[in-house]
Amino acid sequence: MSVDCIVFGFDEGKLKLLIGRRQMDPGRGEWSLYGGFVRDDEGLEEAAHRTLQELTGLKKMYLKQVGAFGAIDRDPGERVITVAYCALINVKDYDSRLLEEHQVKWVSLDEMPTLYSDHSEMVRKALNLLRRRIATEPLSFNLLPDLFTLTQLQKVYEAILGSEIDKRNFRKRIKAFDFIEKTELIDKLTSKRGAALYRFNKKAYGADTTFKL
Repeated sequence: MSVDCIVFGFDEGKLKLLIGRRQMDPGRGEWSLYGGFVRDDEGLEEAAHRTLQELTGLKKMYLKQVGAFGAIDRDPGERVITVAYCALINVKDYDSRLLEEHQVKWVSLDEMPTLYSDHSEMVRKALNLLRRRIATEPLSFNLLPDLFTLTQLQKVYEAILGSEIDKRNFRKRIKAFDFIEKTELIDKLTSKRGAALYRFNKKAYGADTTFKL
């Protein structure tokens, strides 16, 4: 039994995926997701958290189970059943030294190469999961820095949904949520005019909060 991690990040206006070349047979040298076997003393989610921490150095992140993959011939080396997990991280929080250590890199989804075995199917299912959940859950804040502009927030939505969103309607809906707070700070790096910076107030967001766009 193994776990495979589908790690999404957001950078340069695009949704990106963390992949690397396989370091073992079968499939040595092919592009693949990062994963590992489940130890005897841990559960599936524990194994996923451990594997992700080894890969990213981060302890707290959004993590959701995508599903189990158990086709008889999915791994030509031996019978392996894997459970895929989707994680969302802020690319800027990821230590770039780990990219070299684990020999992985970020690729945009529109430039994703063919992945080993059924890994491309895992990515497709993970993306579908995000598209279902982003309309009702504040997933996008896991991909952004603590302070962000409304333009950055909109671009995250568009990257996940794969389509453009009307700017005026989007901002009207976002500003109606009391857990998205406008700060007194101004972004002068990515905006020529100087855009207001916002933040996600976790305390104001509750499990029963309606988050419908």
